[in-house]
Amino acid sequence: MIPQKKIPTKAFVVDSPKSPFVLQDVVLDEVRENEVLVEMKYTGLCHTDIVVQNGAIPVGDYPAVLGHEGAGIVRRVGSGVKDKSLSEGDQVFLSFTTCHNCAPCQEGRHGFCSRFTEINFGGVRGISAADSPISSVDGKAIRGQFFGQSSMSKLAIVPETSIVKSPADSGVTDADMASLAPLGCGYLTGAGTVLNVLKLKSASRLAVLGMGAVGLAALMAARAQGVETVIAVDIVDAKLELATSLGASHTLNTKLVPDLAQGLHELFPDGVDQIIDTTGVVSLLQSSIKALGHEGTLAIVGVAPAGASLSIDPLEFMINCKRVVGAIEGSSNPATVSHSLCTL
Repeated sequence: MIPQKKIPTKAFVVDSPKSPFVLQDVVLDEVRENEVLVEMKYTGLCHTDIVVQNGAIPVGDYPAVLGHEGAGIVRRVGSGVKDKSLSEGDQVFLSFTTCHNCAPCQEGRHGFCSRFTEINFGGVRGISAADSPISSVDGKAIRGQFFGQSSMSKLAIVPETSIVKSPADSGVTDADMASLAPLGCGYLTGAGTVLNVLKLKSASRLAVLGMGAVGLAALMAARAQGVETVIAVDIVDAKLELATSLGASHTLNTKLVPDLAQGLHELFPDGVDQIIDTTGVVSLLQSSIKALGHEGTLAIVGVAPAGASLSIDPLEFMINCKRVVGAIEGSSNPATVSHSLCTL
């Protein structure tokens, strides 16, 4: 029986920047009226979790419970939750949350929320750990509701706005949730960048840098949209083989070429139309700019080091009508994109 208040559970806690993830007993205060208690069955481990573990995004307090690709079962529903179909036992995926008031949110582009960083990195209830629903057994505040969820916890108190109910007609089983947990970020980001940000044409030449969850999702979304030319880029041959099996038309191992731009120009002398970078590696970003063809667009999705910079030739940029855009969570509304991906 789960108590109404002071709910005991276990979570992986990062005590301070660069500290390891340590499994320990923690306490959740109580489920507020707009919140849901979720028993976590699976969670992804995203590169962003590692970046925050290392203190590279200076927003929010420590200690902290991270994790933002959760999938689990509803165990309690707050009295004020608006979705009256949500009930105990429901299968749910967890994603980021936003203010729902700014212009991007009002337009359905929730990933571009003007308060995204504050809310998701600091915590939904407030940016101070003192506002968090999580504390240690001796009462010390722990930053929680990271991206609305802090999914590296057996039980999590989650705002309704981070809940995506599994579609009733999707056929998703509890076992499927293990591979679908990254819907909350990785898959959503890769596919959303293709569908919402770049809006590719079938004749587009797309290069995707990094064949992790984000890159593979971008690859598969592009192929599902009818894009014929998708170049998978990585340094691991096994990942490139996987990309080929999922529809990549070309592969490029950047360990085998002097730089990315040269490798892509050998395949396409006029350059490529779009590049999605999921790596955050600054040298690849710089080379990507050179690899773009006329009207080419570089979408930066991966987390680069704080303070890093890129250089451009403004005249060359203007003459060739190039663009560089940043994209968070694929400019997606999780409630709609996650459902679409489940049935894609």
